[in-house]
Amino acid sequence: MFKTYRSQLVLAIVVALAGTVSFAQSRGEVVYKTTCKMCHGATGAADTPTARMFNVKPVTDPDIMKLTDHQMFPSVKNGKGAMKPMPALTDTQIEDSIFYFRGFAK
Repeated sequence: MFKTYRSQLVLAIVVALAGTVSFAQSRGEVVYKTTCKMCHGATGAADTPTARMFNVKPVTDPDIMKLTDHQMFPSVKNGKGAMKPMPALTDTQIEDSIFYFRGFAK
């Protein structure tokens, strides 16, 4: 009886901790860090070697800031210039990563 109770308690703690860890990062942050950070930089500053090689503009560039989310979406989904397409991402993941990226400009 005690062993069953202890197993259930451990399972409940693991589930609770897993939920806490998953909420530590926003969905956009996870997508950005795994697919965008390599070129756009950890803070959207385009300060990576890859960004310099391909002339990636930082999030604070006026040309980037004037774009709407709707205008940025196809560039992420289908690629543009040196940026490769991201067909594996869902529309929601793209929207979330754009929202997270724009947060760097604030």
